[in-house]
Amino acid sequence: MKLLVDTHTFLWLILDDPSLSDTARRAIRSRDNEVWLSAASGWEIAIKYGLGKLPLPEEPDRYVPRMRRRSGIESLPIGEAEVCQIHRLPPIHRDPFDRLLVAQANCHGLVIVTDDPVVGRYPVQTLW
Repeated sequence: MKLLVDTHTFLWLILDDPSLSDTARRAIRSRDNEVWLSAASGWEIAIKYGLGKLPLPEEPDRYVPRMRRRSGIESLPIGEAEVCQIHRLPPIHRDPFDRLLVAQANCHGLVIVTDDPVVGRYPVQTLW
C-alpha cells in the first residue's frame, strides 16, 4: 500500500503520541508499505512553528527531515499536476494543506493516513 501521512499523523508518530491509532502506526511501520510525507506538511509545520503555535525541540528545517528519515518516510514534493487538480475538489475542507494532500493522493494513488473525518468526505481512500 502507498500511504500519505497527514501532518498531525506525522507529528503524533514522531512524538509517540497515544492519539495515533494502532492501525495507523502498524501501517506506517510496515515494510510492505511505501510511506510519504508531503512537502505541504513540512510547510504547514514551519508556519505553525513560526507563529508559535507548534513547539518543537528544534527548528523545523532540521527537525522535520531528520525525523522523517528516522521514521523511514519519503518526502513527496509538491508538483504542478497536484496543484492544478485542486480546483476539481468540492469545497468540503477549508484547510488548503488538506486539500493539497487530497489532490496529491488522487494524483499518485495514495491512501491518506488521517483521523480527520472531513478529509474522508472527499473521493479519496483514508486509513485510520
